[in-house]
Formats: sequence, structure tokens, C-alpha cells
Amino acid sequence: MTRPRLVGLSANIQRPSKTRTLVEAVLQEAGAHAPIDARTFDFVDAGSGLGAAWSRDELSLPARRVLEAIESADGLVVGSPVYKGSYTGLFKHLFDFVDPAALVGKPVAIVATGGGARHALVVEHSFRPLFGFFGALQVPVTVYASDGDFADGALTDAGVRQRVGQAGSQLAGLLAGRAAAGPVALAATR
Repeated sequence: MTRPRLVGLSANIQRPSKTRTLVEAVLQEAGAHAPIDARTFDFVDAGSGLGAAWSRDELSLPARRVLEAIESADGLVVGSPVYKGSYTGLFKHLFDFVDPAALVGKPVAIVATGGGARHALVVEHSFRPLFGFFGALQVPVTVYASDGDFADGALTDAGVRQRVGQAGSQLAGLLAGRAAAGPVALAATR
């Protein structure tokens, strides 16, 4: 049996980033609960061709590879820094190119980072509707972390780390349930 392929996406244009740290932490937790193949991307990997594309056909090769990885993954961990109360515009721009049927029934864990606690509901008010549109199977526990939850680039807040553990465990459980359903049941969700 092949391992489920998890793709992590951090909507940052720089490395290192707190958002990528959070995405990778959830991927690591999922891997602690079940064998997975995980790969993480951020917008540095997609390159400037992502923002310049007006249609899927205009995507540069690096941006197309990120898009194809998202669509072909068995599950996702998605994250964005919060600007003006929402995920980044480039994050939405990328998901505007995702085939609407590509995420149906796929487990998705949602994380976000921001400057302070006032942005914490972005995961509920911005991310959940987007992935609801796609028919994705959203992990019940979301993770939001603010600047004060990190020290020297590492996640240090015990409460946030606990939520990371819960999200990773739930993601692994959803992936296992999806695998147990088999290809016939999965085809019916697409």
C-alpha cells in the first residue's frame, strides 16, 4: 500500500516564515500518527509567474507544479499569514486556478499566522468558506498562531502546540479513513 501524499502550502513569499513553520509542524504531527509522504511548498517555489498569470494556461512551470501537487495530493495542510483580516491575495489567486473537483472529499488542515490575537477567527471566516466551496473534508481543529507564540522562529506556545498535535492527529485519522474507504468510495466523491 502506498503512503498518502500530503502537501503543505505556506502562502509566504519569504523564507524562513512562521507560517511555514506552522504548516510543517502539522505535517510532522500527522506523520507521527501515520506513515505519509509529505512535501511543503511556499510561494518562493511558485515564483513570480504565479502572480503574473491571468489564467491557468499562463502559469509558469514552477507555479504549475505547485498547483498540480495540490490537486494530486491525498490531503493538504494550508496556511497563510493574515493581512487585513484575511489570507493573502496570492493565496486566493492560486486557489482560483484549482479545479473545483480536485479537492472534493480531500482532508485539509488549516493554519494561519498573524501579528496578534485579533486575527484568530480568520480560519473560520475566510478559510472554511473557501474549502467548503471545494467540498474538501476540513479537519475540525484549526491552528492560529500570533507573533508572540514564536521565539527565534520556533513555535513555543504550549496551547498552540497542543492544537497542532490535535490537527495533525485528526488529519492522519481522516487520511486513514479515506484510505480504508477504498478507490470505489473515493471515486463517488469526485
